[in-house]
Amino acid sequence: MAEGERTLKTPLHAAHVALGARMAPFAGWEMPIQYTGILEEHRAVRQATGVFDISHMGEFFFSGAGAAAWLNGLLTNDISRLSPGEGHYTLLLNERGGVIDDLIAYRIGADEYFLVVNASKIDEDAAWMRGHLQAGVSFEDRSEGIAAVALQGPRAIAVFSEVFGAGATAPERFHIASFDFGDARAIIARTGYTGEDGVEIFVPSAAGAALWDRLLAAGAKPAGLGARDTLRLESCYPLNGHELGPERTPLEAGLRFAVALEKIGGFLGAEVLRSQAAAGLKERLVAFSVEGAGAPPRAGYSLFSGQDRVGEVTSGTFSPSLARGIGMAYVAAASASPGTRLEMEVRGRRVPVVIARKPLYKGGLYEGS
Repeated sequence: MAEGERTLKTPLHAAHVALGARMAPFAGWEMPIQYTGILEEHRAVRQATGVFDISHMGEFFFSGAGAAAWLNGLLTNDISRLSPGEGHYTLLLNERGGVIDDLIAYRIGADEYFLVVNASKIDEDAAWMRGHLQAGVSFEDRSEGIAAVALQGPRAIAVFSEVFGAGATAPERFHIASFDFGDARAIIARTGYTGEDGVEIFVPSAAGAALWDRLLAAGAKPAGLGARDTLRLESCYPLNGHELGPERTPLEAGLRFAVALEKIGGFLGAEVLRSQAAAGLKERLVAFSVEGAGAPPRAGYSLFSGQDRVGEVTSGTFSPSLARGIGMAYVAAASASPGTRLEMEVRGRRVPVVIARKPLYKGGLYEGS
């Protein structure tokens, strides 16, 4: 957002204010940071059900006989593998192989696709895609007309069923479906950003407040961006602008599962990634935990192996589930193996940390794995 532009408000803004939420700017939007407290909201998602306002995120729709091939030339994952009703995680790259955005792509019809993009990247993504648009592809940005929430936690599907009716069966993980919600039509996608089961619900903006109220009445606890950050860090999900950016490739970020280097026709940035894979990675994105008590990690803190600076923290917090400081960082490949012990510099002193396997905390989606 350019300097001097107003801060945007989601269709649920009045509901957040009425609940006494602490509001703050985020990605050009005034968003709830917390309601009753980050710890309480975090635990609600891990133990029961929390609901997040994600109306600030973008919703792009594409259609046309050439849509699949065109999207496949821009996105890293292979969209041709999706059947109608299926979705997957993917990335939009620049010519250098750096990440413009990470997003979820769904196939909603024979020649129709729905993309959910990050709030801070709506304008950039739209401009990039329009700049590469080809004949036979229709692109519509419906971000301004949609209210969206993420319902997350062990009881999320039970709450969904109570609101939409016992006959409304939630789609499977990384699938999408639509249901009636009053006079509106709701799009339901079974994804999330917490490590717990749940759904993301998209409705016309005018129906957003009613949906929010119904979810709260069914037992969902409102949760803000503070809890979102502690939850996503425990689950080791990257955040655009922290772990992901135009100078970092998805291979460095550990997202090889979402990169189909072998797909026919390739994609923008693929040659750079092939060269990087052949040469070997110099740095990798790792998760780590702090040994002992002390202040939680923060982005920008340096990591050392002896006297050698080997990395930098991209995100850090205190983990409510693990009761210790945790974070993610880019470190030299030689220092990236789980179990490696490093030191983090915090205001002139060194704090011991240990590289850990991802995820740091196994929520419901990972239990038993």
